[in-house]
Amino acid sequence: MKDPRIEKLAENLINYSCGLKPGEKILIENIGNEVPLSRALIREAYKVGGIPYLTVKNPELERVLLEQCTEEQMEDMARYELARMKDMDAYIGIRSGDNVSEKGTVPSEKMKIYMSLFNKPVHSEQRVNHTRWVVMRYPSHSMAQLANMPTEYFEDFYFDVCNLDYRKMSAAMDPLVKMMEATDRVRITGKGSDLTFSIKGIPAIKCDGKLNIPDGEVYTAPVRDSVNGVITYNCPAVYQGVTFENICFEFKNGKIIKATANNTERVNEILDTDESARYIGEFAIGVNPFIETPMKDTLFDEKIRGSIHFTPGSCYEDAPNGNKSSIHWDLVFIQRPEYGGGEIWFDDKLIRKDGLFVPGELQGLNPENLK
Repeated sequence: MKDPRIEKLAENLINYSCGLKPGEKILIENIGNEVPLSRALIREAYKVGGIPYLTVKNPELERVLLEQCTEEQMEDMARYELARMKDMDAYIGIRSGDNVSEKGTVPSEKMKIYMSLFNKPVHSEQRVNHTRWVVMRYPSHSMAQLANMPTEYFEDFYFDVCNLDYRKMSAAMDPLVKMMEATDRVRITGKGSDLTFSIKGIPAIKCDGKLNIPDGEVYTAPVRDSVNGVITYNCPAVYQGVTFENICFEFKNGKIIKATANNTERVNEILDTDESARYIGEFAIGVNPFIETPMKDTLFDEKIRGSIHFTPGSCYEDAPNGNKSSIHWDLVFIQRPEYGGGEIWFDDKLIRKDGLFVPGELQGLNPENLK
């Protein structure tokens, strides 16, 4: 029996997120084995006259491959997959699996090879900048466990989040985009955090269901050398298969000069991936009304209502600050009262307090107006 929620999601992904047109090629990459959604996407792509291509990858086998990978091997893999990616007009990436820590045993030097020689050219440089793409998670038992929900309840939550009215959200984001693009100085405060930086002259981009599902953020980037102060992230993060908590960065003139966490050594290894990894490539404001608590999944956590994320590593080409790195690590700081509160200031004007927008023109982004 077909699940109408899956059919609706596939229709939205093909038509709204990717805007697939007749004759266009789309790569559907399934990292996991989520047959129902992949099947629905293929059929919807054919329905609109597109040409679908499919890749299925297994996270456990990828881990075994990476544990002893070589530079030559990753360069070869990148060459093969880059040639195909260059031939695509659109891309949908489905991320699933039963274990978020699957890659936790991959040595950091091997992950560095993978990130710099495969992920960067194929995804960060080609797919992100030259296709219409959307990346998403798919509900699984492990995701439900991380969200502290029964699987059935988590599936209901998942489809509420993913099938919300993104067109309505998009319109509500326009005043925030306008305000950010007119702003010079930003100040972020909260428990263990007091951070200042400039976003002057850098575009603000709304994420309204056309890049990630779930979606719900507006991002820009700080002027590269303008960041000063400290931020203590209160959202756990899984990166390269390792869970990090209580990450704290101290900045001076844009650079992370001190980094601590529950695994301080591994955090600093990541930040030493290349010279630009200790600088910030993205500043974003999360607004998805259905996502309230961390679940160790970046695609969900970075959209948490009342949050920001402040990202070491590479910037996006549509919000450039000149920082290019082989990493892009979205780390989340929640400013709602139950997480210690916090404020966002633009040029000495209070924009958001304890997770709720203050100016009248931004109140359309408060949760009661988006659900």
